[in-house]
Amino acid sequence: MLDIGPAQTSDLPLTGERTVPGLDVENYWFRRHEAVYRALAPACAGAVVLDAGVGEGYGAALLATTARTVVALELDPAVAAHVAARYPQVPTVRADLQAFPVADASVDAVVTLQVIEHLWDQPGFLAECARVLRPGGRLHCATPNRLTFSPGAGPGDRPLNPFHTRELTGAELASLITDAGLEVEALTGLHHGPGLRELDARHGGSVIDAQIALALSGEAWPDGLAADVAAVTADDFDLRADEADGADDVDASLDLLVSAVRRA
Repeated sequence: MLDIGPAQTSDLPLTGERTVPGLDVENYWFRRHEAVYRALAPACAGAVVLDAGVGEGYGAALLATTARTVVALELDPAVAAHVAARYPQVPTVRADLQAFPVADASVDAVVTLQVIEHLWDQPGFLAECARVLRPGGRLHCATPNRLTFSPGAGPGDRPLNPFHTRELTGAELASLITDAGLEVEALTGLHHGPGLRELDARHGGSVIDAQIALALSGEAWPDGLAADVAAVTADDFDLRADEADGADDVDASLDLLVSAVRRA
């Protein structure tokens, strides 16, 4: 499988809107996203895949190691040019995610990670995802869990992240996808594994909060935190559904992943 590591530094600026590989201070967020792409790669084996909102492109390139083909959609011209140049194995098309330049029922899978929370018309976007899927095709949609990403925020509250328009809970995301005419097959949540839980304990209870506090303050990172964050891998995250006893349930997850099928 594609090895994406710190040596592959991106030339895209780090603005906070998207994560990029190759930066130690960004490594936690990059690996958090990479973990979901790696989990989806087997489901995309042999498929024609649309990566809607491809971002830097590392995820589409990873899926391309198993898929028959992966086509990337990206509106930002600089980002689309970067993806086309850096990942030539991924055909890249500039496109508005509210109107895919893709024929009806023409792809086997739509993958969209950390995108829907950036869009104003989320139902319209999901309707487009459903439109382009063949019968039996699947949508895989991941987004931050509002309950843990923005604790205390309600469904109508504008997120604190200036790049987000609306954040969702698992139930809200599943409902939107169902309304788009797709059948939800799985709702899972991304959690810290044992190693990251140790880092949480070592850095005041939350390695996430420790990073955010330093980013906001502009202070230099302590050597211990910098080394710990740089060492995080995709294997340090766990994707799990609700457990029978309610432990580690989706509502307590960091990110949500819904997989749904188009039946007809």
